[in-house]
Amino acid sequence: MARLLLLLGLLGGAAIATSARPPNVIVLLADDAGWGDYSFNGNRQLATPHIDALAREGAHFDRFFVQPVCSPTRSEFLTGRYHRRLGVTGVSTGQERMDLAEKTVADSFRAAGYATGIFGKWHNGSQWPYHPLARGFETFRGYTSGHWGEYFDAPLEQDGVMRPSQGYIVDVLTDHALRFIAEHRARPFFCFIPFTTPHSPWSPPAADWARFRGKPLGQLATLADKEQPDQTRCAWAMLENQDRNVGRVLARLKELDLEGDTIVIYFSDNGPNSHRWTGGMKGIKGSTDEGGVRSPLFIRWPGKIAAGSQVKPIAGAIDLSPTLHCARRA
Repeated sequence: MARLLLLLGLLGGAAIATSARPPNVIVLLADDAGWGDYSFNGNRQLATPHIDALAREGAHFDRFFVQPVCSPTRSEFLTGRYHRRLGVTGVSTGQERMDLAEKTVADSFRAAGYATGIFGKWHNGSQWPYHPLARGFETFRGYTSGHWGEYFDAPLEQDGVMRPSQGYIVDVLTDHALRFIAEHRARPFFCFIPFTTPHSPWSPPAADWARFRGKPLGQLATLADKEQPDQTRCAWAMLENQDRNVGRVLARLKELDLEGDTIVIYFSDNGPNSHRWTGGMKGIKGSTDEGGVRSPLFIRWPGKIAAGSQVKPIAGAIDLSPTLHCARRA
């Protein structure tokens, strides 16, 4: 039980109240964003006001750790178990697949009567029965692989069928998530939005890139000689786009009067995918140094989690699934 209390019992003494309706859950997962990629954590070169708001209006974790690469972290979040126990040892050639005996958080929420949807990058198996529709999700829009080479007008899977899309991939997938939230507002829902950014290709929307193109870098990577400035600028341009889409999700909850009934969680799957500012930490994606495995974790649940709370004990991706189970039953 101790690890469940990390979220539910140490948040500024906030009480966990019971209610007639179990809470909705929205999980926002960045792809290849580092701890230092957010203005809340001291980055003065970009603005992430909507993501930061989750920390200000809820709780932020001082030391939250994930795995150095994508699939292991995702599998740990989905199951609450260490990735090697799940058979997930890599990110390709089948090493990303979770053992079929494992049940996911989506399986559990669906069994409890929740609507379950995923909108974005899966990366824990593409072929049935490893596909998200076989792992507890009722609806899926996005892609199952670890990398997608086109971020504009991309072909994307919709419930097993490839379909064209129009627009920037993060905007498109957020559109689908917003429709899911609206369609299921009368019943509890579990909405997983694993964003595709700032994972490469270095391909932000033109308006976002225009703000960063040629911008001097005032905060440098720990290994400054390895930083490639345009990669840094692209990453931050993509994160500002992602932040706006987080804002769209939060606005939809407010519009539908669902804020108080919804737990919103934001974290990243590993460290930054290039050498850029990390607050002085050593390491990037693929490294077990702190810069490669320390992630932000922001969680908001109005009326249940005290605004501005900070959680000092160490926590990790494995803690999220069992904690959400506990919250659902609270």
